[in-house]
Amino acid sequence: RNNQGKITVRHQGGGHKRLLRMVDFKQTDKLGIPGKVTQIEYDPNRTALIILVTYADGEKRYHLAPEGIKVGDPVITKEKAKITPGNRIMLKHIPTGYNIFNLELAPHKGGQIVRSAGSRATLVAIEKEFAQITLPSGESRLIDKNCFATLGVVSNVDHNLVKLGKAGRSRWL
Repeated sequence: RNNQGKITVRHQGGGHKRLLRMVDFKQTDKLGIPGKVTQIEYDPNRTALIILVTYADGEKRYHLAPEGIKVGDPVITKEKAKITPGNRIMLKHIPTGYNIFNLELAPHKGGQIVRSAGSRATLVAIEKEFAQITLPSGESRLIDKNCFATLGVVSNVDHNLVKLGKAGRSRWL
């Protein structure tokens, strides 16, 4: 509806109320501080699940959940860290052939691509100052090797298999 209350776009609107969860796609201000997965939650604003991470300094933040992560698992954002799903590492320290997601396009800008449920990019090679990445679309892209990426595959892999069943269910969404 516009400022006069008249419907300007038909067949839109309704649906269940959504509370906004502030997901931290950057995580670089928590560099080197270990965190622990406290909860795995559903987020109505995205297809993937999210995890609540409690850091050693007591702060809590939401992150995109990688496939296979469990409550109590440790996660960390560091230049060079252990190669386990959920850890956020610079591209130059990730072994080639690994699946990554929540990928930065420019250093310290925050994850911008590969964030949808079940998606993954693959680190193909590292040449000079760039890392060659194969995106879910099949496109190959050169990205600065100082950019951060999260290891693993985005959670909720079976999202594309859900059948809504009736028109009403899509209206609820």
